[in-house]
Amino acid sequence: MNQNFKKTALAAAIALPSFSVGFVTPAISQERAAVLEEVIVTATRRAGSLQDLPINIAAITGDSIKEQGFGDIAEALAYVPGINAVDRGGRNGQQLVVRGLNADPLGQGSNIGTGGTVATYVGEIPLGVDMRLVDMDRVEVLLGPQGTLYGAGTMGGAIRYIPNRPNFESTDVNVRGELYKNSESEDFSTDLGFTLNLPISDTLAVRASLDRYDDAGFIDQPFIVKMPGVSEPDSPRGSDELAPRKDTNSQESVTAKVAIRWQPTDNFDATLTYYSQTEDNGGRTISAQRGELATGKWENAQRVAEPNEEETSLLALEVIADLGFAELTSATGSSKYEEQGQRDQTDLLISLEYSYETFPTFTALTREDDRLETFSQELRLVSQGDSELSWIVGAFYNKEEYVGSSAEYTPELADFFGSSRTDDLEYFEAGSSKLVEKAVFGEVTYELTDAWQVTFGARYYEYELEAQSTVDFPLYDGFSGPSDFVAEGLNQIEMRAFDPSLAQDDSGTLFKLNTSYALSDEINVYGTISEGYRIGGSNGGAPCDAYDPNAGQGNCNLAPGQQFGPGPDDFAKFDERAYVSDTTRNYELGVKSTLLDGRMTLNAAVYLVEWDDPQLSSATVNASIPITINAGGAESTGVEMNIDWLATDALRVRGSFSHTSTELTSDVPSLIRTIITPGFATAFEDGIKGDRLPGSPENQVSLFASYDMTLSNGNDLTLNAGYAWQGDVLSRTGGRGDSLTLDSYGIANAAAVYRVDNWNVTFFVDNVFNEFAESGVEQTALFNQTVSGATNRYFKSNVLPPRSMGLRFSMDF
Repeated sequence: MNQNFKKTALAAAIALPSFSVGFVTPAISQERAAVLEEVIVTATRRAGSLQDLPINIAAITGDSIKEQGFGDIAEALAYVPGINAVDRGGRNGQQLVVRGLNADPLGQGSNIGTGGTVATYVGEIPLGVDMRLVDMDRVEVLLGPQGTLYGAGTMGGAIRYIPNRPNFESTDVNVRGELYKNSESEDFSTDLGFTLNLPISDTLAVRASLDRYDDAGFIDQPFIVKMPGVSEPDSPRGSDELAPRKDTNSQESVTAKVAIRWQPTDNFDATLTYYSQTEDNGGRTISAQRGELATGKWENAQRVAEPNEEETSLLALEVIADLGFAELTSATGSSKYEEQGQRDQTDLLISLEYSYETFPTFTALTREDDRLETFSQELRLVSQGDSELSWIVGAFYNKEEYVGSSAEYTPELADFFGSSRTDDLEYFEAGSSKLVEKAVFGEVTYELTDAWQVTFGARYYEYELEAQSTVDFPLYDGFSGPSDFVAEGLNQIEMRAFDPSLAQDDSGTLFKLNTSYALSDEINVYGTISEGYRIGGSNGGAPCDAYDPNAGQGNCNLAPGQQFGPGPDDFAKFDERAYVSDTTRNYELGVKSTLLDGRMTLNAAVYLVEWDDPQLSSATVNASIPITINAGGAESTGVEMNIDWLATDALRVRGSFSHTSTELTSDVPSLIRTIITPGFATAFEDGIKGDRLPGSPENQVSLFASYDMTLSNGNDLTLNAGYAWQGDVLSRTGGRGDSLTLDSYGIANAAAVYRVDNWNVTFFVDNVFNEFAESGVEQTALFNQTVSGATNRYFKSNVLPPRSMGLRFSMDF
C-alpha cells in the first residue's frame, strides 16, 4: 500500500501541469536573471553583499522560504551546512547544535532563554523563540562566535530573523493559505494568514500580519488511562481501562506582528514593533515503537495526555540615526515567555524505585508553570565613509528574570500507602532567578590594500546571577496540610528572597582576529580566530549535611569532594549547586568565489573549535534531581561547503555539504551512564579522550533544484525538488554505556508552482518517500523493563512528520 501511495504522489506531482493548464511545449521563462541575484545582508552591521563578507554566513531569503515552504527554522536549517536542528515537535521545540558543540545526551537541555551555543535574534533583539517563518525578508545564519559584533554572547553562532519592515511606497495586501494532510492524520491541516502594508504619509507607515497555523497531528496515544490512579495503566490495547486518542501531537499557533515606522528625515528612522506568538500543543511528537508495548511507528505509549500552552511576546523599538561620521543604532526590547504544561511522570518515579511501582494502578503526572521576562538595550555606533579605517563599537545590557514551579501528583497513592494526604501531591519544586549581563564590544578594520583587510575585535563582559529554590516532599514528609508553595503561584514565589549561597558573578574578555584577501574580483579568501562563551548558572537545591550512615543526607546538592556514601570512592566529583561559564575558541579558513560569469557561487570553510569546561546535564547523587555540571574539554573540526548554480536561464541548483568531527580532549569522570538491570541502579564510567560527542551527525548533504518555464498561455510554472540527508547521531558521548545510535535519514520534497499575475498556487509533497526519521531520543532501551508488575516506558524517540500532500496559495492586492 505504501508503494502505491508513493507512485500516486509522484504521478500527481508530474501530472499536475498537464491537466491544470493544458500547455503543449513549455518555453523558457524570460524572468530568470542572466546571473545569480545579489543577496544583501547586515550580519556585519553594515549592509553588504553576502559574497563580499569575509565571514561564514548563510542567508535564507524570503523568496526561498516561500519557494521551499519552510514553516519553522528546523525545516530551513536542513539546507544550511554546519548546524543540526534536533526537531522535537511543537511541544518541545528545536534543539540547535552548531558544529557539533553538544555534550548532553539527546532529549535533555532547554531552549528557554537567550543563552546557549546559538543566539537567536528577532530583528535587533536577542530572543529565545522558535518563531514561525511568516512575513520574513530573510533569515541569516552565522557560524562561529559573534560576541564582538552582537550584544548577546554566543559560543557557536547566531540566527537572525529579519522581518519585513513597513514601507512608504504603496498599500499592499498579501493573503496566503495552505491546506494539507499527512498520511497518518485523521484530519486536514491548515495555515492561513495575511499581511497589510499601509503608508499613512510619506514619513509614517504601518505593517501588520496575522497567521494561524493549525496542524492536526499524527501521533496516536492508545494507552491513555481513563482515571489516573484508578485505571490499570498496563492494560492491553482496547481495554475498558484505557481512553485512546488520535493525533495527540496537534499544534495550534497564532503569530501576529504590528510595526509602526517613522522616518521624518533621511537621517532618522524609528520602528516600533509588537510581536506575539501563542501555541497550544496537544502532546509530544514521540514514538514509542522501540519499547516493549505493541506500539507502531507513529504511536506514543504515555499514560496521560501531555498538552502545554506557550506564549511569547516582544515589544521592540529600533532607532537608526545618521550622525554623519557614524550611524547610531539603538535597540530596546522587552519580552515575556510563559508556559503551562502537563507531562507523564510515571516512568521517572518507577525508575527511582521508591516502591511506587508496587501500587497496581500507579500513574503520576506533573504540572509545570514557567515564566521568563527579559529586558535588553543595545547601543551601537558604526563608522561611515570611505576611509581605510572603519570601526564598530557597542554596549549591551540584558536582564532576565525567571520563575517556575513543578508539581508532581500521584493520584490515590497516599491512600494506598496509608498517608493522610488528600491532594495527591507527592513532590513540589519552585524557584526563581535574576541574571544581569553587561558588555562592551567592538571591531576595527583596516584596509592595508584594495585587496587586503585586517579586523580586530574585542568584548568585555560581566554578569551577576541571583537565585533561590525550594523543594518539598509532602508525601514523604508525612504532614497532611497542603504545601505552602503550591498555594503561592509564580508571583509570590518570585518575591522570595534570593539564596546568598547560590549567587554567582563572573567577567571576562574575548577577542577576534579576521583577515581577508581578494585574489581577484571573483575569489576572496579569509581567516578568523574568534572566542565565545556561555553564562554559568545555579542548580539551586539545599546544601547537604555531612554524611551520616544512620541518617542519610536527604534531598540535597553536594559540594565538590563531599562524602555521600560508605565506600572509598563515594565523594562528589562536581559542584552540584552551581556551574561556571564555558568558552570556545574558533579557528577558521574560508574561501568565497563567484564563477562562470556570475552564474555560480562556491563557498567553503574549514575550522577547529576548542571547547573548555563544557556544560552538560547530570543529576544529583541524592534523589537524582536534574542539574548542570562542567566537564573537561572537547573540540570540533570540520569542513562546510555550499554551491548555488544557475545551470541554464531556467534551471537553478543549490547544494550544501558539511563534515563535523567532535570528540572529548580529556577524560571526564563519571560522564557515561549505564542502567543495571533488573531494576534501575546506575553505574557510571568515565568519558575517554577521543570519544565522539552526541547530538549531531558527522555528515550532512542537501540539494535543491528549481526549473522555470513559461506556458503557452503566458503563465509561469516552476518545478521544485529538494533532498536533505544527514548521517547517524549518537545519543550519548562515545556511543558507550546505554547510548543509542540514531540511523541516518534523508527527506525529499517536491512541488509545482503555477503563477498568474498577482497570485500563485503550489501543489506540494513533503517527505515524498514517507521516510520514518528519528531526529532525537529520550533515555535508553534499558529503562523499558517490568519491575514489580509495572512496565516502564521511558524510552522513546522524536520523529519527523510522515508524507504530507497539499496546496498552498498566495495573492497580492
